[in-house]
Amino acid sequence: MRQRRFRALAVLAAALLLFAACVNAAFAQGSTIPGTPAVLAAGPSSAPGAAAPVPAAAAAPNAAAATAPGASEAPPPSREPSVGGELLPQKLSLERMYLDADRVVKAVMIGLALASFVTWTVFLAKMLELRKARSEVRRGLRMLLNAATLAQAHDQLRKGSSPVAQLMQAAGHEIRLSANAHGDGLKERIALQLERLEMAASRKISRGTGVLATIGSTAVFVGLFGTVWGIMNSFIGISNAHTTNLAVVAPGIAQALLATAMGLVAAIPAVVVYNVLTRQTAHYRALLGDASAQIIRLVSRDLDRAKLPLAQAAE
Repeated sequence: MRQRRFRALAVLAAALLLFAACVNAAFAQGSTIPGTPAVLAAGPSSAPGAAAPVPAAAAAPNAAAATAPGASEAPPPSREPSVGGELLPQKLSLERMYLDADRVVKAVMIGLALASFVTWTVFLAKMLELRKARSEVRRGLRMLLNAATLAQAHDQLRKGSSPVAQLMQAAGHEIRLSANAHGDGLKERIALQLERLEMAASRKISRGTGVLATIGSTAVFVGLFGTVWGIMNSFIGISNAHTTNLAVVAPGIAQALLATAMGLVAAIPAVVVYNVLTRQTAHYRALLGDASAQIIRLVSRDLDRAKLPLAQAAE
């Protein structure tokens, strides 16, 4: 999993470096956008001895005459269009970046936001469930430690529904089934039954944590997909606008980086939460193992007590 994350970060860094190199090359060729030259309408030059200014009514025919075929023409404007203020984003905020994003980038952002919500929901639900389960196991374990015989512990736990009570009920059921059996395999059969119950309890408490592993391993790649899509839209914007001005491609770059950030926000907590829940589940299973060991100890003690009168009678 760690190699996949490093590989995804390397691909992301390579894509960003490639885009930066292309933008720098475009700016090197010609980043300055010449503005549209203003056409100055100059009236006819006055004679040296003129005494009064030419009135506005008379200036109009002279201006029309200045545009005649024989007059000097102004240089043609540049064919490269200038980027006006209406094409630039007025406010490049997170909300504006989301609203102006492409539909694919929006879908990526929504999916990553839902993944982050699922991560924190599973974390809160599982932490509450594990806390309750651990408290029940500790309570039952104290009862087993204070019991002198298996019958005494069974009387205290036979009506409960906690995992320790289920272990005790399984041991009592196996003892009843083996009442007429001749042999020393009772402890082995009880240990096998308790081990299967431990595994079932561990699977039950771990239910729902697999989605965290999926989010942690795929959210980075989903964010990388949004980044690539946003950079592709930026290049398309450069091609459509026929300009290399950074203001044209800035929104697309910002949207791409936002998708990457959301991918990291969804992936990093998912991995951390998965590791925390894995450790808590291992602790819970260790408590169940302690309870099973205490039940086996009580069974072994009762069996030795049953054999003691027989051994004394044989002597």
